Amino acid sequence: MDKIRVLSVFGTRPEAIKMAPLVLELAKRPEFVSMCCLTGQHRQMLDSVMEIFELKAEYDLDIMEKQQTLSTITTKTILGMDRVLEEAKPDLVLVHGDTSTTFAGALAAFYHKVTVGHVEAGLRTYDMYSPFPEEMNRTLVGDIARLHFSPTVANAENLRREAVQGDIFITGNTVIDAMKTTVRPDFVFANPALNAMDFSKRVITLTCHRRENYGQPMEDIMSAVRQIVEKYEDIEVVYPVHLSPVVQECARRNLGDLDRVHLIEPLDVNEMHNLMARSYFIMTDSGGLQEEAPAMGKPVLVLRRETERPEAIAAGTVKLAGVDKAEIIRLASELLENEEVYQSMAKAVNPYGDGTACARIAEAIKWHFGFRTDRPEDFKV
Repeated sequence: MDKIRVLSVFGTRPEAIKMAPLVLELAKRPEFVSMCCLTGQHRQMLDSVMEIFELKAEYDLDIMEKQQTLSTITTKTILGMDRVLEEAKPDLVLVHGDTSTTFAGALAAFYHKVTVGHVEAGLRTYDMYSPFPEEMNRTLVGDIARLHFSPTVANAENLRREAVQGDIFITGNTVIDAMKTTVRPDFVFANPALNAMDFSKRVITLTCHRRENYGQPMEDIMSAVRQIVEKYEDIEVVYPVHLSPVVQECARRNLGDLDRVHLIEPLDVNEMHNLMARSYFIMTDSGGLQEEAPAMGKPVLVLRRETERPEAIAAGTVKLAGVDKAEIIRLASELLENEEVYQSMAKAVNPYGDGTACARIAEAIKWHFGFRTDRPEDFKV
């Protein structure tokens, strides 16, 4: 083997944000042939990330369809990957995180007896239905993969307890690498609502879209946000609303009449990262934002019952607000009223990396395939 042929497979915007710097890192190294396969699970939001990082996909399954289900995403990805794997002939397939694309891509590679590397491996809630379907996706990929790239020590320990096969490396999170490209003090927003925003005021960035929050949990979250805005006259809330019709309807019905709540279209990664960088704090049920915001010194309130990122809570960068209206209001009020609490979260050490995760992953792959003799060192906070 004179070069390591690596096929990176992803299909959503969060995956693309975290995989893009890794694809680029491999591409610049002479030991690798770096290839990219998109499933197009979320077409619109995926394409914007590809443009920002100036990436082109060698393969594009373009599976997205109206009213798609987890079953259609999974089956169309597995069937589409058959042709890609036959043509690309990779030595390694890289998948990221916990989406249906991740599981289906890993399973397709297994069927073709191609080694799987799992980026962002070892995150667990140990509740198979929360987050759904992500918890089961990443657990199953852990059984398939032979290279496990864990962001933190805790993630690696989860995998060791499960006695997964293969090699575990602690690398930090690739999203910190991505933010070197996206966050800039001179950034100009394409979204006119953001360019008109007065960031000298306290701006809260809100995201809420996860399936397990559909129904009463989301109603309670929106109600809490409404009461917070009504209680504090000096705050503004920016909510890039997910394209899901369920989320759109709930957000507009509960928050659409408030002048200081700005319901806007989903943002590309540049705009989202720069919005967070200029915000006072973040309220989110997203996984990735729990890693990204602390790198900017922004406290995070997690709008979920549990998090697969407990190291952020231990570090003090994140608090678990859950989906109880009273608790969300209490924790947001604490951040808005208590400067000591705010600063303790804002200045806590980010446990998710130093911006060199992609280089660590590349070196780990080289070691696995015999292109270096010494095992690379793990990331340490």
